[in-house]
Amino acid sequence: MTSPLVLLHGLTFDRRHWDPLRRELAVVDPDRDVLALDLPGHGDAPRRASYRMDEVTELLHSQITAAARTEPPTLVGHSVGGIIATVYAARYPTHAVVNLDQFLLPGPFGSLVREAEPQLRGPGWRAVWDRMLAGMGIDSLDGEARHLADTATDPRPDLLLGYWAEILQGTDEQVRADREADLRRIAARGISYRWVTAAPPPAPYVDWLTAALPTIAITVLPGSHLPHLERPAELARLLKEGRTERAAGVDLLPGGESTLMA
Repeated sequence: MTSPLVLLHGLTFDRRHWDPLRRELAVVDPDRDVLALDLPGHGDAPRRASYRMDEVTELLHSQITAAARTEPPTLVGHSVGGIIATVYAARYPTHAVVNLDQFLLPGPFGSLVREAEPQLRGPGWRAVWDRMLAGMGIDSLDGEARHLADTATDPRPDLLLGYWAEILQGTDEQVRADREADLRRIAARGISYRWVTAAPPPAPYVDWLTAALPTIAITVLPGSHLPHLERPAELARLLKEGRTERAAGVDLLPGGESTLMA
């Protein structure tokens, strides 16, 4: 049987973000089983007092198994969904991970979040989130993609504080150690991992990734932070190609975007 796709959206968004990609998959990969989930506290999923990573992944595992998926899934995670997919794969049966435009280390983003914590805990939280949105390239989208980016979302301070708790309550060193351990577990279990990034990544970060997960595939798909909305056709073809277990190496995606095997 083919590995089912489980789609995990980004922070404050919901499963409607996957509608354009699901339509493209229905054309290029019609037999593929696709499950789009609302992350805890998002969309139709109940709110929670805590959004700790271990709790979130446990809830998602319950949903995936309850949906009678007998084959290990391929997890496609956008933004924070990419971190969740990584943590999930290190703990539960998984066929593959596709991380859409998410760094696994806090870096400068972590510093911004920590500096903004007082605002996040007060009436200024929305200004913090609006600054984050301004860096996602949403203004470059149009049509349905722009509509979904603007409407399939419900930002709230409890979500921001909850899903960023790992950054706010921990150190960069601890997050780095945790993610490195996750990647090493993924490598040991033979789970394939692809990172789709909107820009060529910094060499030191690639060195860190490949030291923990030597077989990681890094695909540069230029555009905004929302490739599933901006370029769903290319992404659908990439996900379909993943079914063929292509050999590691340098490849080209449709449209000529370079794919690097680190």
